Amino acid sequence: QVQLVESGGGSVQAGGSLRLSCVGSGYTYVRYCMGWFRQAPGKEREGVACIDSSGSTTYADSVKGRFTISKDNAKNTLYLQMNSLKPEDTAMYYCAAHPLPYLWTPCLPERATFTYWGQGTQVTVSS
Repeated sequence: QVQLVESGGGSVQAGGSLRLSCVGSGYTYVRYCMGWFRQAPGKEREGVACIDSSGSTTYADSVKGRFTISKDNAKNTLYLQMNSLKPEDTAMYYCAAHPLPYLWTPCLPERATFTYWGQGTQVTVSS
């Protein structure tokens, strides 16, 4: 059973930066798609970014150029560097994963495809 634990959330002013971390364990497949999602009060959970086992990344349009997803395989840790934060980035941020059993299995920030989820870490951006 894959377990994911996020950290790094907090409160910052607009224009500031935060780095989220997600430590994973219990992996059984060789390849995984790892992603970051967020959910603001009263809104649906949305995909922010994802990264596959080869390091290829995909971002939501709303965060392109400001957020960077990366991973350290040796530490089983996923990161989300968030720069130029805006009040509309305020949300609970979740780390998620799903196996990539085949080379052609896509890795996209689509909520329905992810199997494993962390508990979330809160990010609050004030204006």
